[in-house]
Amino acid sequence: MDGFGAFILGRNIFGPVRGEWPDDQWKGWWGDNPPYHASTFVLTHYPRAPIEMLGGATFHFISDGIESALQKARETAGAQDIKIGGGVETDRYWNAIVGNDGSASACGWCKDRWGLSWQITPRALTDALAQGGDGARRAFAAMMEMGKIDIARIEAAVRA
Repeated sequence: MDGFGAFILGRNIFGPVRGEWPDDQWKGWWGDNPPYHASTFVLTHYPRAPIEMLGGATFHFISDGIESALQKARETAGAQDIKIGGGVETDRYWNAIVGNDGSASACGWCKDRWGLSWQITPRALTDALAQGGDGARRAFAAMMEMGKIDIARIEAAVRA
């Protein structure tokens, strides 16, 4: 996942820990060298000190909302793209951007009120495309007909 200036993740992508952080031992699913090689902002209800990892990743735990995470990611990314990872949270990201004086476009793309373009891509879509073959081609074709990505339609296209 090189080439991105920042990442925004939901807490469930970072790890299985629920509630308050019991300690600082959990550092993500991937070990010492995560696939995110840039500042990564993890949305959570529970504050935690940042974690610096190998590969240039620093995890920042954001407990004051998506708008704060978006602002910090924009500041960090500069002119580079920001990747937002999530499943159920995809609707929240889309609504936070489009519903806040932004505009929707095709294939999961939208534009925020400052004119910055985002592609809100649920993991179900990237997983479907990564598997290759006919299922991936059908998922891609389904995506091309969408504005906001519809996970149920992507999954149905893969199964068809």
